[in-house]
Amino acid sequence: MSNNNQINCPNCGTAIDVQDILSHQLEEEIKQKYQAELNTAQQKFKAEQEVLAKAQADFEEKKKRENELFQDRLEKQMAHEKKLLEDKLKSKLATEQAEQFEALQKELNEKSEQVKELNRSKVEIERLKREKEEASEQAELKAQKLLNEMLIQEREKISKSEAEKNELRMKELEKKLEDQKKLTEEMQRKQAQGSMQLQGEVQELAIEEWLSTQFPLDTIEEIKKGARGADCIQVVNTRTVQNCGKIYYESKRTKDFQPGWIEKFKADMRDKEADVGVLVTEAMPSDMDRMGLRDGVWVCSFGEFKGLCAVLRESVIQLSKVAISQEGKGDKMHMLYDFLTSNTFRMQVEAIVEGFSQMKSDLEREKNSMQRIWKQREKQIDKVVTNTIDMYGSIKGIAGNAVQSVKALELDAGLPEEGED
Repeated sequence: MSNNNQINCPNCGTAIDVQDILSHQLEEEIKQKYQAELNTAQQKFKAEQEVLAKAQADFEEKKKRENELFQDRLEKQMAHEKKLLEDKLKSKLATEQAEQFEALQKELNEKSEQVKELNRSKVEIERLKREKEEASEQAELKAQKLLNEMLIQEREKISKSEAEKNELRMKELEKKLEDQKKLTEEMQRKQAQGSMQLQGEVQELAIEEWLSTQFPLDTIEEIKKGARGADCIQVVNTRTVQNCGKIYYESKRTKDFQPGWIEKFKADMRDKEADVGVLVTEAMPSDMDRMGLRDGVWVCSFGEFKGLCAVLRESVIQLSKVAISQEGKGDKMHMLYDFLTSNTFRMQVEAIVEGFSQMKSDLEREKNSMQRIWKQREKQIDKVVTNTIDMYGSIKGIAGNAVQSVKALELDAGLPEEGED
């Protein structure tokens, strides 16, 4: 079948498909026909489109004109209704305002009448008040005048009576002043005499108290005032031996040292059978600047006495032990006296007292140092307290009673209550 649809070219002998050629020719004719129909249809559609666009444009133009006419009519209608509404509201407001104005005017008139009446009442009250004050002033002036006249009369009476009494009173006062002056002078004289005696008694009590405190086993015997002798006797005791010996003390607090004290003191020692004598004096002999032995009597200051008494007591105890082991009381007393009056004992005592004095000096320096520190702290505390009081006063002045009271910072915190001395 394939051979029936093919022919050979007479020139070149090439096989040609007849069906293919016919198919191409037919396809070309169909395309041309379809293209012609398509062109006709497009032209027709284009013409219809132009007609439709013109119709739509005419419709839009008509619609626009109609909208403009409707909008114009609507605006006119709304303007008319708005004007009617405004006229109605204005009429209503005018009516209401007129009524309110009328009511306010009526109320104002009533208030004006009340104010006028009140002013008339005030004027009347002020007039009555002035009349009352004037009457009161007149009455007061009359009463004052009457009182002044009575006072003048009473003063004249009193003056006459007092003038007679004052003359006698002045004489009595002059007599009392003179007596008081004499009494004061006598008391000052007695006080000056008693001051030296009082100072001596204070030192005596201090010596007795020191001995009683430091040596509780010993017996401290006070020499009564007016009795012959010194101030006190220390009877030295131990836990095993009673009455190891006696130390005799006398206190002197005068401006000058009297040499006659030594002989009198030695006589008192013999009378009391004392083993050792100590003269505690504020004024040292002119040839002694510190503690020492003078004619068998120890002379020292009150500060040196505190170390010396311990040394002397221990020496009395040691010598008592030695004396007990030997025979003969007279020999023992002689040995005790020789030792206590020897240079060896004096040097030992001085060495011990020097150590005691050094310790006392160190203690005084430490005490002074601590007092200086305490004084600095006291000033710091005073400064803090002062600043606190100033701050509290400033806050109190600003805030008043709104600030809670601090009792310790109030004015009456440190004042005694009524009834206290």
